[in-house]
Amino acid sequence: MSPSLKACAPYIDMVVAQFAYAGSNILCKLALEQGMSLLVFIVYRHLIAMLIFGPLAFVFERKQRPLLSSSVIARIFVLALLGITIQQNVFYAGLESTSPTVASALSNVIPAFTSIMAMILRMEKVSVKSAKGRARVLGTLFCISGVLVFTFWKGHLLGGIMKSPLIQVHAKGPMKGGNWLKGSTFILLSYIAFSGWLILQASICKIYPATLSMNTLMCFFASIQSSALALIFERNASSWRMAWNIQLLAIIYCGVVISGLTYYLQTYCINEKGPVFSAIFTPLSLLTVALFSAFFFAERLHIGSLIGACIIVVGLYCVLWGKSGDASEIDDDEICAAEKTSSHV
Repeated sequence: MSPSLKACAPYIDMVVAQFAYAGSNILCKLALEQGMSLLVFIVYRHLIAMLIFGPLAFVFERKQRPLLSSSVIARIFVLALLGITIQQNVFYAGLESTSPTVASALSNVIPAFTSIMAMILRMEKVSVKSAKGRARVLGTLFCISGVLVFTFWKGHLLGGIMKSPLIQVHAKGPMKGGNWLKGSTFILLSYIAFSGWLILQASICKIYPATLSMNTLMCFFASIQSSALALIFERNASSWRMAWNIQLLAIIYCGVVISGLTYYLQTYCINEKGPVFSAIFTPLSLLTVALFSAFFFAERLHIGSLIGACIIVVGLYCVLWGKSGDASEIDDDEICAAEKTSSHV
């Protein structure tokens, strides 16, 4: 891989990941309205991901895989519990009461939560004395402000792009929407867990850099944890039977694309650029979901949603510009350290 392509790879990977997350929000919302069981869905999708990661880890990492210590296993178990079992169960419970657009809008608190956690744990250093440091702080505040505007200020209703939806949804039983506050609260809690997942994953990658093997174990533990919950709370045997419908499509898509491809891309980017870099791309999923919903579901947005989305995009680019100085700063530090060493010699 050429140096220029390698430098661009994390950016391309995170854009692909956000498009994938946007697709999963829409697809899972459709599947939930068709009566899909949350717990069964999480079990199946991570079993699929484990079957994908397992052979790849065996082939590509068998000669470079570090030895697994009890400490690393315990950390990966907690990683699966926090970032998959807790985060996804709470998220999908909230998605039942809100729309994919709102869920994607609220995801933009992830960069702020992740930045705050990283600074508290001293994983990220932000100097407000520099222009790029101030841009990162200002961009984070812009993202939070944009989310608040998008969520809580409606304003006038804008005309829809489509007069009638291209995709008709026929829910089984009564719709579970209507409890906006409850759904939004659940989703925000899930994103706090997600931010913690990014931070914890960064620390584990330093001591166990075999990303395929780590993701295999993470999906394995998530399957066990979710299976235990499903056996307690989901005793209806029919929930475990799958047919060729939107529910099966959601399971396959999330198992292969999200729990498989996207988990790996995020782990790679966290390893290369850190957890905050991975988090700051979340605003892209909002724009993707909003456009998709407007075209295919004829969803009409309010003026507050449009203004909030613009503020979020401005915040994203402020943070990206501020973050772009990290590599050069590291190189300068290394050059200074080398000069000091040579002078002492």
